[in-house]
Amino acid sequence: MSEYRFKIDAYTPETIPMSRLAEYMQDLAALFGEKAHVHFVCIEEGSTTLVQRVDPESTPKVRARINAIGVTGGKGSEDASRAFKALDRRLAEDNTVGRLYQDDGAEILYFPGHERATPLTFRVSNQPGTLDGLPIKIGGKDETVPVHLEEGDTVHICSATRNMARRLAPHLFATRLRVHGNGRWERDADGNWNLKRFTIAEFEVLDDAPLREIVARLHQVPGNGWKEIDDPYAELQRLRQGPENAH
Repeated sequence: MSEYRFKIDAYTPETIPMSRLAEYMQDLAALFGEKAHVHFVCIEEGSTTLVQRVDPESTPKVRARINAIGVTGGKGSEDASRAFKALDRRLAEDNTVGRLYQDDGAEILYFPGHERATPLTFRVSNQPGTLDGLPIKIGGKDETVPVHLEEGDTVHICSATRNMARRLAPHLFATRLRVHGNGRWERDADGNWNLKRFTIAEFEVLDDAPLREIVARLHQVPGNGWKEIDDPYAELQRLRQGPENAH
């Protein structure tokens, strides 16, 4: 069994907001991996120091995972690297740095946080674009109405005129849509592009029917050429995904 201590220089246990503490703990769990075998023990006095204990059967895996991040400067496995960057970003937002210590007190990871050199952030304004998703919220009192589109784990925060919102309303929680409009995208310090705002100008209903059903429908339409295609499933995949993504 091994223990790790994550020290945040900015807060004390009495001053750190509970919601912020939860965010750090969630990112730490992702950093360690082996979530069923890593346990929160306590918060030590002084600067906020979170103590985690790793079960013996997972200690070698966690140690190797952490060491890989340290050796590569935060570029271990994809999910561990993502967690490292998330922790470092939170520390920068809190104007502080962080350190991870192992059992013997040795520092094994340093999170530069606000000391990290911040790359330039580039913005793209009023770029036409397209988003897919299920409308899960449409409403508001202003002339510009907020519209939330859920796409997997992501929720796109969009806006629309009242007239467009009325057209979208029948599809609430019912139909996946493809919306077209103009958006502002921002590139963060890690090189990721994030949608800041998107105004919906038009939309179309997406057909989520299985490929087998779509092919059957096409075969029923005379003279459209689909009966002559050797592999209609591959062709539909090509049309849905684009030639560069078809297999």
